[in-house]
Amino acid sequence: MRVDRIVLGPLEANCWVVSDDAGGPALVIDPAGDAERVLEVLDGRSVAAIVLTHGHFDHLGGVEALIAATGAALMVHELDAVDSMSSQKNLATMLGYHCVAPVADRLLCEGDSIAAGELLFTVLHTPGHTPGGICLFAEDPAGGAPQLFSGDTLFAGSVGRSDFGGGDGRALSHSIAAKLAPLPGETVVHPGHGPNTTISRERQLNQFFPRA
Repeated sequence: MRVDRIVLGPLEANCWVVSDDAGGPALVIDPAGDAERVLEVLDGRSVAAIVLTHGHFDHLGGVEALIAATGAALMVHELDAVDSMSSQKNLATMLGYHCVAPVADRLLCEGDSIAAGELLFTVLHTPGHTPGGICLFAEDPAGGAPQLFSGDTLFAGSVGRSDFGGGDGRALSHSIAAKLAPLPGETVVHPGHGPNTTISRERQLNQFFPRA
């Protein structure tokens, strides 16, 4: 599995370009801006889909240009789809920006699968930061550690804010406990902002993880 990180946009969000490293198409997760940089990293690879982990503006600034360049389908959870298309609801207006996503081609929900070459990503619905926040979990077909793309649900040592419109601290705590804490400890976590971590590290150090 090949995982490329590109830090993009005004709030330095992580965009992830993930492929099977065997010639299959890539999945682009949260293209936060500057589609040209994403295309440079793709380096001619086709795009299986563009996925938003949630509908906030700082994760979607490059979507329209990337769709125009690749023709890829846009996917977002059904509960964040409408908000992602509104500068007011996706927080852009609040911070002085205008940035919206187009209508999604596929609305996601818990348990859905997204294929990209030999990779198969499972959608984990993790509300709390937003109502339709998701994480994407994938096993490595080459036998490496599982990979989790956690958006703003989970960061190294912390979790996403729940005090914006649509946020819910109790829902976020439940998402962490029910969906992420049980994952294999060796799972590599690729968050929406900041450095990578692992589930085992977060079990030990993250105060938001459940304690036995």
